[in-house]
Amino acid sequence: MLLVDDSALVRQVVSDHLASDPGIAVIAAVADPIFAMARMRIQWPDVIIMDVDVKRVPGLTFLRKIMAERPTPVIVCSMSAAAGTQAGFEALAAGAVGLITKPQSGLKRFLDGAKASLIDAVKAAASTGAFPMNASMSAPDLVPTSPAKPPRKHNADVITAPPGAHPMKQTTERIVAIGTSTGGTQALERVLVGLPRDCPGIAVVQHMPEHFTAAFAARLNSLCEIEVREAVHGERLLPGHVFIAPGGRHLMLRRSGGHYVAEVVDGSPVNRHRPSVDVLFRSVAKCAGANALGAILTGMGDDGARGLLEMRQAGAATVAQDEASCVVFGMPKEAIKLAAAARVLPLSQIAKALVTWGAG
Repeated sequence: MLLVDDSALVRQVVSDHLASDPGIAVIAAVADPIFAMARMRIQWPDVIIMDVDVKRVPGLTFLRKIMAERPTPVIVCSMSAAAGTQAGFEALAAGAVGLITKPQSGLKRFLDGAKASLIDAVKAAASTGAFPMNASMSAPDLVPTSPAKPPRKHNADVITAPPGAHPMKQTTERIVAIGTSTGGTQALERVLVGLPRDCPGIAVVQHMPEHFTAAFAARLNSLCEIEVREAVHGERLLPGHVFIAPGGRHLMLRRSGGHYVAEVVDGSPVNRHRPSVDVLFRSVAKCAGANALGAILTGMGDDGARGLLEMRQAGAATVAQDEASCVVFGMPKEAIKLAAAARVLPLSQIAKALVTWGAG
């Protein structure tokens, strides 16, 4: 693990906390990206914790350089990366897999209280290549804020589709399900801006913390011809609309007559994520079958690979983004290894593939 922070206090306290766990080795704690890059030429870390408000090289520039050269789980720990802020969103868009918001005061007390969470976050990132996106920490709380309960509650670990769900064999209504993580904000933008107003309804899981998904949906909506918004429990997935899973909640599909309805549900993280791509894809496989298309885009880890396989086995069309156009090839790679993707396409061709399929 490598720590990059221009605060000597943060470097000492965080290094001591992490080094106290026998499963974590802190290879260096440095003040800025210049020192970090010199250290990384000697030994590349499995996980990086960094502040984006550092000297000499802008933190976001350094983050983008890491993702371009050798994608690595990066947890941003910064005062400016608060939930819902532009800086936080830009960090996620640049490839950060998690955010920790440092407080304006009481920094040592905060870091001492967050010791266990820091250790868990680094271990999760190192072992799976994916930080649990719902586990962002912010002051004054040292644990994630629990979301309000939705009208219905499911345990997403054991219920992957609403009870009694089965694919519609005959319907004129089609649905697209998209899953993505690291690098997905840019990838989704490229796909969605190329879609016409008469495209099928689209359900999206983008690994993103709470308080960011609504702003993300609003930004996409301002750029796209189709309507993009955060999914609401019980809402019909209309053609020409995109529904983004809220951060901290799972998004599932439910059939209602000849239509599809969003299920925004509580539940434990699946594949260390909430929302989880697998949860969405499995529900689509069971509710829509051959009336669906699944697409898995850039991202670390393997969330969505098994769900995409279930979609293909249920008769759905399935697509994975190719390695050359991915920021991180992890999720598509795992889906391809399972033979879950019927087609592997560059990002530039995925929107066209969705349009062609939707018109078929």
